[in-house]
Amino acid sequence: MRKLYLNTGEFDTVFNDLKDSFCGKLTAKNNEYNLEINSKWTKGSIKGTRFDDKVLFMHFDLEFHQEVSLSIESMKTAPVFFVYCENGTVSHSFGANGEKKVLSKNQSAVLSNSSVINSVLYFESYKRIQFTLLGMPTLTNRDSDLVSQVKQRFTNDSGNYIYVGKENPKISDKIQEYKTVLQKGIVGTLLKKSILKNIIEMEVEQHSFNYLKTFDPVVNIAKRQINEIKRISTMNFSEMVAAAKLFRTKYHFSFKPYNQKLAS
Repeated sequence: MRKLYLNTGEFDTVFNDLKDSFCGKLTAKNNEYNLEINSKWTKGSIKGTRFDDKVLFMHFDLEFHQEVSLSIESMKTAPVFFVYCENGTVSHSFGANGEKKVLSKNQSAVLSNSSVINSVLYFESYKRIQFTLLGMPTLTNRDSDLVSQVKQRFTNDSGNYIYVGKENPKISDKIQEYKTVLQKGIVGTLLKKSILKNIIEMEVEQHSFNYLKTFDPVVNIAKRQINEIKRISTMNFSEMVAAAKLFRTKYHFSFKPYNQKLAS
């Protein structure tokens, strides 16, 4: 088994470490990262986007030619990760000797780790694995109400939390919607952030006691937000800027330049 280690840091640091670990070719533009891998022991890609509120979205499409374990340090921002498996299987444990949980096709998982124990991912050989990861920091985020709900539902005193269950088809649809956003620039970013926020709200609601009563209203609110963003995309430039300012005030979205560094 090939054993890899990932020291956490800023998003560009994580991708550069992944590039070195997987012997891949990394490109980055406008906070969007694409790591193409074609080595003797791994083929595939890892893609990711990091937003100004440190919410991140990543998609893994890999096939290993030998068994691999990836040990990951806990992050300073104490993020909660939502993972959605589209093909194959990936196993997880807290520490090398911890209990393994298996995530399979059409399953989802919620994971958080704020302890000194590393999270370890295990990949089988000669089996294609595809999964999507959405991460939300719980220590640095402006949307305090949603952060509080996420912390309440998906963290515990031990610092190690994991849940594995059947994937919600409505969330699967939202992930596909995210991947097919055609708009670029501010409008595209607003759409993607709105979709990701909606996914997190749906995760909170489906793990809440009053899930059946609250889930549909959450979806309906999100649809109104997304439709409003799409309406903005049809305006001229001056109208778009004014509408975007109004939208981010109404729905508490923010934009801030993010300086990324890419290793050569």
